[in-house]
Amino acid sequence: MIEKVKAQIEKLQVELIELSKYILENPELGYEETKACRAHIDILKKYGFIVGEEYMGIKTAFRAEVVSDKKGPTIAYLSEYDALPGIGHGCGHNILGATSTGAGIILSKFIEKIGGKVVVIGTPAEETSGAKVEMAKNGAFNDVDIVMVAHPADKHFKSGNSLAMQAIQFDFKGKPAHAAMCPEKGINALDAAINTFNNINSLREHFQIDAKVHGIITDGGKAANIVPDFATAQFYVRAATKTYLEELVEKVKNCARGASLAAGTQLEISHYEASFENLVTNQHLLMKYCEKLKDMGVEKIFEARESYGSLDAGNVSHVCPTIHPYFSISDKPLIAHTKEFAEATNKPLAYEGMKNAIGALVLTAIDVIEDRSFLHAIHEEFIVVEK
Repeated sequence: MIEKVKAQIEKLQVELIELSKYILENPELGYEETKACRAHIDILKKYGFIVGEEYMGIKTAFRAEVVSDKKGPTIAYLSEYDALPGIGHGCGHNILGATSTGAGIILSKFIEKIGGKVVVIGTPAEETSGAKVEMAKNGAFNDVDIVMVAHPADKHFKSGNSLAMQAIQFDFKGKPAHAAMCPEKGINALDAAINTFNNINSLREHFQIDAKVHGIITDGGKAANIVPDFATAQFYVRAATKTYLEELVEKVKNCARGASLAAGTQLEISHYEASFENLVTNQHLLMKYCEKLKDMGVEKIFEARESYGSLDAGNVSHVCPTIHPYFSISDKPLIAHTKEFAEATNKPLAYEGMKNAIGALVLTAIDVIEDRSFLHAIHEEFIVVEK
């Protein structure tokens, strides 16, 4: 089976390189990825996929499927294709998307014989609000057995974790007054915002070690001689698990409530961005992926990197078994979100890494489809693991 998969990759490689290059040369921001989305849809249709466009009402999302006549599990690959402002594809979503779409096309060559369904889902705006968040919430993955997405990096890394995150906004409403003539008649909303930071800073020594809270004041008044009657503070609150995040968010809200009470302001609390859940890597699925990556000729697979950020794939991992490994595109250290990273995605080593990742993604899926006891173990782990 390994040689058959490799042969299919070789047949498709030129088209996948062209797809990756085209998206690299035409970078588009989140929810504006019309060219990239169309390029993925066109190649998937060419290879027999039934494609639903503007999936779940999202203009630059799609869901493409090939279904076998034989029953079996549903395998989903996630394509990303949004770029970064001023940098382009500094996170390599051009080659990430080509890898996922390529894996879907190649797996489709085998499922008529082995059974199952292959799905490629185009997921916009990973760099900003993360379309996967709403997709997961609205049931996009409810009929999926496993999800896989491989991200470019400077080494092959195992799938690890990411931090759960909520984006909290505090709006403080006070009362204006002349700051010199009659300050006693004012209610200072900026004081409430500043003291929210002070309260949070006092709380930090009691955080779990991997928890993070960072924020800004986006509105704090317009003139120094007017008591600010309105102030806004925005925070990202992050933690390793959804459970602890909810606990920490409540403590942060209490910091704002206390500051508001002390200053005499009114307080409104809201979310200004979507909430990301922590990535939960399915270890059974990951071990199989690593095994297949070695079958593709990769000798060194590094342990998962420490993650201090958040991924919208985390929300998917709370709905169905998921892995998010990294594949090597360079033999030199790379820093993500740079033009150098974008340039590295268009090198021979990058396309070699893409080929290896596609092979591992496809071979892993074949084992999931053919070995029902393995699929059962994946699902059992998903049920019992702490999220």
